Amino acid sequence: MQIKGENLKRLQTIELEMLTEIDRICRKNHIEYTLDGGTLLGAVRHNGFIPWDDDADVAMTRTEYVKFHEACKEDLDKERFFLQDHENDPEYRWGYAKLRRNGTLIIPEGQEDTKWNNGIFLDIFIYDHVPDFPISRIWFTFQCFLIRKGMYSPIGLKHSSGFLKCIYYVLSRFSIDHWFKRIDRLVGKTNQKNTELARHVTYPYSRRSCRYGIPRVCYDSFCDHIFEGYNFRIMQRYDMYLTALYGNYMEIPPVEKRQYYPVERIDFGDVCPVQEMQQKAYSEKTNMD
Repeated sequence: MQIKGENLKRLQTIELEMLTEIDRICRKNHIEYTLDGGTLLGAVRHNGFIPWDDDADVAMTRTEYVKFHEACKEDLDKERFFLQDHENDPEYRWGYAKLRRNGTLIIPEGQEDTKWNNGIFLDIFIYDHVPDFPISRIWFTFQCFLIRKGMYSPIGLKHSSGFLKCIYYVLSRFSIDHWFKRIDRLVGKTNQKNTELARHVTYPYSRRSCRYGIPRVCYDSFCDHIFEGYNFRIMQRYDMYLTALYGNYMEIPPVEKRQYYPVERIDFGDVCPVQEMQQKAYSEKTNMD
């Protein structure tokens, strides 16, 4: 099923609630982040969500994410949210984190058998440095591909056939801990240097212009930008980033080229994010006064 109409608006409102929580924690603890991907594009082109967008993304360097992970132990509103990574949810298989909304449910297509927390989510991408030497860069990119397929392999095994199914079978024999340890080893050395490119290890870049990563300088400086009436952080070099990722990003794509992510099921529970955001803001103001 495709999320449309009132369901899409309600989903975006919950994602906005999660964005405000991330921003609150980051500002309190002096952590830099940026809106990312389609959310950053929405901020620049629409001052809010892309009208048909059904997800939200932020990004941090690995150094900033480590600080964010620690800050969430004390500062995250755990009644409403759950920070999901492999440390907090051992069943979780992706190489980036998610902020989940408690009391909700969303099952992406093909993931109905997953055992991890499946609340409505916001993606938190973690960026690492890519080696500069051409051969090392190619080898690094191949290992990213292998890790991504290894993490996905139990799901891919159920939804593939033929030779591909055999490949997924072999990869699925390795534990999820194995793949996370490979990420740690892979980025351990490259993150010690200021390299030309940076990338999320398990994200597949489709455009040739960024197949090895994004210019690292995009993650050097940040500024505030309006998004759905709120101030969030974005990278100052957003034009460089968005051009690499989308080309002519200010051009509205035709309907047939707009991306949607089908889901098996979505359940909003009794969550009323607008009301809860207002109550949270009032409570914080009262405490300050």
